[in-house]
Formats: sequence, structure tokens, C-alpha cells
Amino acid sequence: MTPISRRTFLKTTAAGAGAAVAGLPFSRVLGANDDIRVAVVGLNGQGGAHINQLAPLDRVRLTALCDVDERVLNRTARQLQRRNIEVATYTDIRALLENDDIDAITIASPNHWHSLMTIWACQAGKDVYVEKPCSHNIYEGRKTVEAARKYNRIVQHGTQNRSSTGWARQIAAVHSGEYGELLVAKGYCCKPRWSIGHMPDEDPPSHLNFDLWLGPAPEQPFHRNLVHYNWHWFWDTGNGDMGNQGVHEMDLARWAIKDATLPRSVVSMGGRWVNTRDFSDQGETPNMLLSVFDFGETLLVFETRGLVDGRLRRSFPRKVTAEFHLEAGVIRDGKFFPEGQGSGEDLIAVEPGIRPKGPFGNFFDCVRSRKQSELNADILEGHYSSALCHLGNISYRVGEEVPFEERPQLFQENEIVSDSMQTILENTQALGVEPEHATYRLGPKLAFNPETEQFVDHPLANRFLWRDYREPFVVPETV
Repeated sequence: MTPISRRTFLKTTAAGAGAAVAGLPFSRVLGANDDIRVAVVGLNGQGGAHINQLAPLDRVRLTALCDVDERVLNRTARQLQRRNIEVATYTDIRALLENDDIDAITIASPNHWHSLMTIWACQAGKDVYVEKPCSHNIYEGRKTVEAARKYNRIVQHGTQNRSSTGWARQIAAVHSGEYGELLVAKGYCCKPRWSIGHMPDEDPPSHLNFDLWLGPAPEQPFHRNLVHYNWHWFWDTGNGDMGNQGVHEMDLARWAIKDATLPRSVVSMGGRWVNTRDFSDQGETPNMLLSVFDFGETLLVFETRGLVDGRLRRSFPRKVTAEFHLEAGVIRDGKFFPEGQGSGEDLIAVEPGIRPKGPFGNFFDCVRSRKQSELNADILEGHYSSALCHLGNISYRVGEEVPFEERPQLFQENEIVSDSMQTILENTQALGVEPEHATYRLGPKLAFNPETEQFVDHPLANRFLWRDYREPFVVPETV
């Protein structure tokens, strides 16, 4: 391979880079007994889980770590040293990607970095395991798919349920036709998401490269509600809980709709209710959201609720799952419930149709075989499921506040949708919301073209399909 200099790499990945330079290096050809040399990027939370899942894999060797927080980076490297694992360390992913001794990377950074890191890695000849959601918006998700295909990279998406035999059997049962047509695929993301309060602006700590942490996001002051977790609840860096935990269940619901890509339309309602005095905190994304997607014969309904396990715990417990309403009954929890009732029956015997060894084992098998078609969660599937989360958020963001007593007809036409809306609004009682004095945000029903991945006749909604990138952290039009 011809080495690529840091200057050349930065030039080809800068804003408006256009076509990447021909001759960018690709990973070495792996022999049957070669170790796959891996770097983990982003070490808090899920990054630590990546390290632990890599450890038992045969012929997979962790060789490098990357994190913009030097304290986290050095602490993790020391922990690995105690396990006799020596790794190179980087704070800047661009320097890591120049290392030809790295074959693949796993990405567990904040959402706003997922696509750009994946694109850069593909351009640098690395295979990628990228956490969910693979994108911060729909435009960059599509560009990530294009990069994977252009550079012939293996890119697995971190929706691990695609590697679950139990879930695959439920999906296969839905697809079998034995229980009739699928009417509603419903996902739930109901976890405690209460107030994050307010944190003052301050200077970033010396161990954090905050400019690199922001990356593609707009320049803004540092505050401690951004780093290292609550960035999920800010539009510049996260996608709310539907794009955090919820993308897993969204993926299950879309998987159940055979051959589904993106919907004909989307509509959302909800709000952010977090404080009993003024119902506000520093966060921006809704913690209560109902989104409805039209896939023709099937509706995909997604219920996000954060006001659980509180004062109304018995009435509104946490619920993180998916269920499938068919003509003959409901499939949920691995069983079939005729007409939605009873104790449940065993599902018909069906082949799950997925590759073994879990998400990481499957990923590295495909890295060796170069068979993208054998990935359980290929980046294209990740793009579609991530895009659904973005679509639901967009309808909410372009909506307007309406009184609690206003119940639009389009939310009353389906019993499952109507019940979900009622649950969302009743759940706010956990904070003492007084319905007669309260409002929620109601989004418009937005027509969408799945082929062009654009809204129909709604320029404001289309503006949310993309973002203004901060140089040099730009997702280019031509990858």
C-alpha cells in the first residue's frame, strides 16, 4: 500500500471535498490465520462494552483506542495494561485512520460524529462497526451508505437485535403469513428520562478537547450537561430517546414490515415535561413522543415515554420492546396471542434466517469473507431505521403547541394510535400537569418520498434533513 500523509487525508475529507483521491489505501488482504487489528473510538459507556465484547473473539486483536477526553483515554489504556493488552492511544480519529496497521474500527462516539467517522474510515480503507443511530440526520446517513459501497467496506450497524435468534424468529413468524396480514408494528421506548436541570457555561476541562468533541456540531459554549451523556437531549448532538434507546425497537418494528424502507408519511405529537414548577430544563428533545408512520397496508407506531418509574410507577412502568398486531392476533414476548388475549401460544416453527455469533462475531466473519450481504445489520438497514427516528423528530420540531383537549382526527382513526396518545397525555400526571391548563406539541402529517428521501412540498421539514457543518468536520456531498 502507498501510505497517505496526514495532510492528504485531511484535504480529501474537508468540506466540499468532492470525489475522494483515487489510490487511498485499503485494508490488507487477510489470511485465514491473521489477526484483525481493531481500534475502539469513543470509550465511555458503549465503548467499554465494545472492548469487553472484542476480548473473547478469536483472531481479533485490540490495538488502539481513541477518545477526545484524555482522562478517559488514559484510564482505559491503563485498565487494558493490567490485562496485558498494550494499545496505541489517539485523541484525534484522523491520526488514528492514518495507521495502516489498523484494519477496522468500532465507533461509540456521540451521535453527531457517527456518520463522519464512518465515512472517513471507509475512505481510509477500514471496516466499521458503528453504534446506533448511524447518523444524526437523513442526509448523512445516506452518505454513509454511499461511502460503504464506494470503498467496498464492511459496515455493521449497532442494532444488536438483528443478531438475536429470539427476535428473528418472531419476525419470521410475522412474515410467514400464518397469522394474517400485519396491521400495526409497534415499538416502545419507555425508560426514566426526568429533568437534567441547568448547568452553567464554563471553560472546558483541560483534559477534554472540546473542539474535537463538537466536531460537526455548531460552535457553542461548554457546559456539563453535554459531556458525557446528556448530549442525547440536545438537537445539535443527539436525537432524543427515540434515536438513542428507541432506534433498537424502531428497527424491530420496521423489520417486521416485509421489505420496508421508508414511509409515505409521518406525524408526531408529544412534549418535554420535566419539572413540576415550570416544566422546563436545559434539554431540548421530547421525553414523551408518539410517532405514526404510514407504510401502506401497515402502520408503524412508536411510543416514547420518559415519565416512568416515578409517582405513577404502577400505572406506567418502563417498557422497551416491540409487538406486532396481525389479523389473527398479536405476537409479543415470543408468543402469539389470538385476538390479543389469553396466556399466549408458542409460535409456529420457523427458521430465524440470521448469521450466528452475535453482532461482533458476525461483523468479523464478514470482514474476513468480504461478503457484505451476510451482515445481520448492514449499514443500509441501519440508515433506514435511523431515518425513521429522524422523521418522527422532524414532524415534532415543525409542529405547534395545542391544548390538551385537542385530539386530532388522524390520531383517533386507529385504536392503537388513540390509546397511545391517551397514555402519553395521562403519563404527564407524574409531574402534576393540569390538563385544562396544559399544551402539547402537535406536528403536521408530512408526506414523504422514500425514493428521493425528501418531504413532499414542505421546505421547512426538508431543512431538517441536513445540517450546517462546521469546517473541517463536513459530510461531503461526494464521498
